[in-house]
Amino acid sequence: MGLIHMAANNQEPLSFARLVAREERRPTYPQSLVELAYEQLLSMLVTMKIAPGAHIGIEALARQLDISQTPIREALTLLEAQKLAYKIPNVGFRAAELLTRQEVHDLFDLRLLIEPAAAAFAAQKADDAALQRLAGLAGDMSDAQTGNELAYAQFAEGDARLHHLVAAASGNRFIAETVEGLHAHLHIFRFLFRTNATTKAVQEHEAIIKALLARDPAAAERAMREHLKASRARMNVVLEELERTTETGPAPEAGGRTRRGRTRRR
Repeated sequence: MGLIHMAANNQEPLSFARLVAREERRPTYPQSLVELAYEQLLSMLVTMKIAPGAHIGIEALARQLDISQTPIREALTLLEAQKLAYKIPNVGFRAAELLTRQEVHDLFDLRLLIEPAAAAFAAQKADDAALQRLAGLAGDMSDAQTGNELAYAQFAEGDARLHHLVAAASGNRFIAETVEGLHAHLHIFRFLFRTNATTKAVQEHEAIIKALLARDPAAAERAMREHLKASRARMNVVLEELERTTETGPAPEAGGRTRRGRTRRR
């Protein structure tokens, strides 16, 4: 089923995870054409069927999905807002590059500074309704942990929403805005397709939710920290494997430029 509805006023995508958080059901068939294009493109980007940095051929996708180009362009605009794609004037859309090892390292350093504290605050300050939404979302993610590529994309969106909800439940607007602005989760899950990351994440989320429901700030902080450290360790394994197996390409130079002189975009 489709991952998004279009918001009435600002055309913001309401993902699978946000629909769950709002206690709504995902839309039933027939999907809108934008929904169809969005979920297919999201799946292709998260599973890297569309390679990082690759040109996204709108005409070819329109033929593949048997729809017009307009909903594909709208879906790409939504994905650009999530920093999974970017548009070059007079050229078209490209898939975002993968994060570098240093960027992954820096990202987890920041998350470890913010998210354990956010979980502790949430255990103290969140209302019961927010905690129940978190528990419901974690349950839906458990159901989506195995499945096809679309299910994997749904899980990735659910993971992002769970962390955003914990941050929002902290009661600190600046923490919530920082976590949401990182756009970290969908980028991280691009590395983890065909690993056991979803199964491990479900188990780690259960520990976080248990501590939150118990209103135990120390346990919530500890569970979030352990989850982030485990996620970082999974990323390190994948990055090391990529370094061993990926063919040598244009090496990045200072300032994020490759030897071909193009600045990496994401």
